[in-house]
Amino acid sequence: MGLTKQYLRYVASAVFGLIGSQKGNIVFVTLRGEKGRYVAVPACEHVFIWDLRKGEKILILQGLKHEVTCLCPSPDGLHLAVGYEDGSIRIFSLLSGEGNVTFNGHKAAITSLKYDQLGGRLASGSKDTDIIVWDVINESGLYRLKGHKDAITQALFLREKNLLVTSGKDTMVKWWDLDTQHCFKTMVGHRTEIEDPEEPEPKKIKESSPGIQDSHEAEDGTLEMDETPEDRILTCRKAGSIMREGRDRVVNLAVDKTGRILACHGTDSVLEVFCILSKEEIQKKMDKKMKKAKKKAKLNSCNEEEEDLEVNVKMTLQDEIQRVANIKTSAKIKSFDLIHTPQGELKAVFLLQNNLVELYSLNASTPGPQPVRTNRITIGGHRSDVRTLSFSSDNIAILSAAADSIKIWNRSTLQCIRTMACEYALCSFFVPGDRQVVIGTKTGKLQLYDLASGNLLETIDAHDGALWSLSLSPDQRGFVTGGADKSVKFWDFELVKDENSTQKRLSVKQTRTLQLDEEVLCVSYSPNQKLLAVSLLDCTVKIFYVDTLKFFLSLYGHKLPVICMDISYDGALIATGSADRNVKIWGLDFGDCHKSLFAHDDSVMYLRFVPKSHLFFTAGKDRKIKQWDADKFEHIQTLEGHHQEIWCLAVSPSGDYVVSSSHDKSLRLWERTREPLILEEEKEMQREAEYEESVAKEDQPAVPGETQGDNYFTGKKTIETVKAAERIMEAIELYREETAKLREHKAICKAAGKEVPLPINPILMAYGNISPSAYVLEIFKGIKSSELEESLLVLPFSYVPDILRLFNEFIQQGSDIELLCRCLFFLLRIHFGQITSNQMLVPVIEKLKETTISKVSQVRDVIGFNMAGLDYLKRECEAKSEVMFFADATSHLEEKKRKRKKREKLILTVT
Repeated sequence: MGLTKQYLRYVASAVFGLIGSQKGNIVFVTLRGEKGRYVAVPACEHVFIWDLRKGEKILILQGLKHEVTCLCPSPDGLHLAVGYEDGSIRIFSLLSGEGNVTFNGHKAAITSLKYDQLGGRLASGSKDTDIIVWDVINESGLYRLKGHKDAITQALFLREKNLLVTSGKDTMVKWWDLDTQHCFKTMVGHRTEIEDPEEPEPKKIKESSPGIQDSHEAEDGTLEMDETPEDRILTCRKAGSIMREGRDRVVNLAVDKTGRILACHGTDSVLEVFCILSKEEIQKKMDKKMKKAKKKAKLNSCNEEEEDLEVNVKMTLQDEIQRVANIKTSAKIKSFDLIHTPQGELKAVFLLQNNLVELYSLNASTPGPQPVRTNRITIGGHRSDVRTLSFSSDNIAILSAAADSIKIWNRSTLQCIRTMACEYALCSFFVPGDRQVVIGTKTGKLQLYDLASGNLLETIDAHDGALWSLSLSPDQRGFVTGGADKSVKFWDFELVKDENSTQKRLSVKQTRTLQLDEEVLCVSYSPNQKLLAVSLLDCTVKIFYVDTLKFFLSLYGHKLPVICMDISYDGALIATGSADRNVKIWGLDFGDCHKSLFAHDDSVMYLRFVPKSHLFFTAGKDRKIKQWDADKFEHIQTLEGHHQEIWCLAVSPSGDYVVSSSHDKSLRLWERTREPLILEEEKEMQREAEYEESVAKEDQPAVPGETQGDNYFTGKKTIETVKAAERIMEAIELYREETAKLREHKAICKAAGKEVPLPINPILMAYGNISPSAYVLEIFKGIKSSELEESLLVLPFSYVPDILRLFNEFIQQGSDIELLCRCLFFLLRIHFGQITSNQMLVPVIEKLKETTISKVSQVRDVIGFNMAGLDYLKRECEAKSEVMFFADATSHLEEKKRKRKKREKLILTVT
């Protein structure tokens, strides 16, 4: 048997060049006790925490695979809830950066997340039209609320009542009673989708609902709550409309935590800020209005006496909500967040459409306040999509160029070390020596930059149309360009005298021109510099001799134009990638097509050989990067990670690194490991991944008594819940086997009249030589709290009788009462009919009834005693030290710290 060819695996190393993704929302987070300094932004599948003051990325909350769509910080500021495109929710600790809690219940992208006032419950809304309320402390779902007909746009808890308010794209706002989990009121009448809780009329904000932004707004008259004997009647009336200055629709609407500031923005770059006045301010305003009206009425009726005048002044919504200021950002707003500083200043942070974060401050209490831009995060990424990438010859520097700028990155630290303004860049390379770079632009210009100073050395009008491709000559003395003006031009490097200094600088001069019949899309030199490959718009690739520019070969076979191509290091093969989604491998000796590969599900955008090998990478609009073997014509591996079309990639001269850019604004670095990659194993892993996806997409298991589609359980069938159910089944099988073995062993010992040693199961030995029943309990403990119900739902009924008998034994021992009761009640709920009809289980249920009631009562007594003891200790400590505990104590501590810092600053200024 011959040896198989060994490949080395490439793995994802880092994501950089991205400040914030467009799908999610930006939020302020509290970190290191500071508010208003740190923000969390979605970054593809990760979440970046940025320090606005320093402009640095200080923490990355690592995601798995799917893109982030929603963020919500907890009220205590210690956690961040992150919603993903696949419907999962993860809760991260902002102290450690770890996500230990995962909720799986939605079938589509998360669109809304909101904590209740104490942070114990989390309401999530999704594109699947469902709302789920999660118990964050117990890490489990409480209930699923169904009623909306389209995607949920917002869900908010009301402060005073146990109520939830939701809005959706189905033009409805619904009020839910969380005690009974039903919708008791639906507000209709909106003409268009409700993008956020307060739905704007065209050119207006309609204040139509409660503290739908939060219950703060109950003060401004937008909501009337009339208590009735039923204690559930809630009325809602339209209070009025406010004219906006913008003419487009309202995209986002929010209030700050104090309930004083209301802000909204449309599809443009202007945030309109309004202030909700207090009762005293409204009264003062109405008194002025009344005085003015009386004065006017007195002038109009000079003949009548003053006391006979009756003036009626009605209060309108404009009297309650007044415009503060407009904040104009540098680009279109995608999302924003508001926060009030302890100094009374309003801070607004924006995630903009062009991969930018800006912070503005506004003092709303002063008359005629002017917003001031205080911070901006720009260095970490380009404003538009990166269209060209290049590696330096020493593999250390990466060049990325977009429509407005060139950035040089350090590969090891991923920091941007140089930014230079440019025109719309399409192609680039490092000049030999890595001190200059050459850029080809969309306007047909060649731009030469010096990296040390960051200056543009020279601009040359090279082509009349777009300059699509550059190729450095193997002798490193010049390069060739191809453009939309149907010409290929040859250039040589030269040193010319600099006008500004006595030293010479690098320049280029044109030596030859090859005129063609079609637009040139791509050019490439052969390694021996004898041949030049030119891709044309007529779907062919023409090969010319470099020295005489005579035609040599024509490679035809693609149905659409060849967008990218590359020649192998030995000049034997040329690989071409086309918009027809195929990659063709040709021999350069005779121009014969060795193989045509269906490479991607969309256009092949970029193709590069790995140096010193016949392996090559392709990147496509299907968001995938694939590695191929040009000798065996085999697909080696797929690199998945980008969430939008991939525009280009670059392979380092050593072949150890690959960098790629995408429409999602991110740059991704892939690193070659020492791990060998075996194709059969790779195919097997791919089949397993496909199977796991199919399992997750299967229908939910049916529950007796429930009609199809009325699944009110909060969980969702995933591969993790299926695996957890399999572990339970294996544990029960082991328990049955060990119990049977024990019975047989006792019979053998009785027959032999002496003790015979019983062989110990290796699994039980690995768990510390525990009993089979204790092993079953350990398996139940090992299942994640959020996956417990769904795992039991998948479990076949044949295992339930044994589980119930074991539960009876465990509860009598008094261990893990809460977990066991939760499992027991769920199993009784879903298998009620089969359990009650089974006569064998009647005595088991009777025993469970007795033991459960007594043990739960004991646990409740212990908890009550402990709570009373803690309350007593709290009172004792407060009486002794005269300080308040918990929240009050922390607020006092923060105030002390602030005062200490002020004193230190004063001392420094004095000295």
